[in-house]
Amino acid sequence: MDRSKQWFYQTDCNLFYFFNEKSRSKGSFLFMNYITHLGGATFTVGSTVILCMLLAAPFQPTAFAAALALTLSHAVVVIVKKGYHRKRPYLVLPNTNVVKNPFKDHSFPSGHTTAIFSVVTPYILFNPMLSLLLLPIAILVGLSRIFLGLHYPSDVVVGALLGFSSAFLTTIFMNYWFY
Repeated sequence: MDRSKQWFYQTDCNLFYFFNEKSRSKGSFLFMNYITHLGGATFTVGSTVILCMLLAAPFQPTAFAAALALTLSHAVVVIVKKGYHRKRPYLVLPNTNVVKNPFKDHSFPSGHTTAIFSVVTPYILFNPMLSLLLLPIAILVGLSRIFLGLHYPSDVVVGALLGFSSAFLTTIFMNYWFY
């Protein structure tokens, strides 16, 4: 491994340990274990489908943009995980605090982080004031993935960028067709 890759990996591991160490507190571990589910398939798909059915104009195209972004970003996550076989940190790094029954698939990129960013970004773009509520939730979901021992920080950053990018593109597409 060349020096820059080694430096990047070591920095990623150091940041991982910094956040994962915080999970030794039972209260914070329980909180993050709850928050992490906001990026899971049940919540992101369920809430997006409900919003697509319940919202009327001018909000409905935003809900459709979120659904399209979630679908697009999930497809990319599946493809990348199949092509880039990065083991989850709890499988590689000693003394990792991890949830019970953790995922065993590949780590890169974080699917939960991708999902939450792909769902909240269209709403933030539609109404920037929503960022005061939605952005902290999305960031907490990403941090929870590290906190719970399931992802490296770089998995989360790439997931956030992938979710944001997918949502940005689908929002532009939906705005072109609906506005």
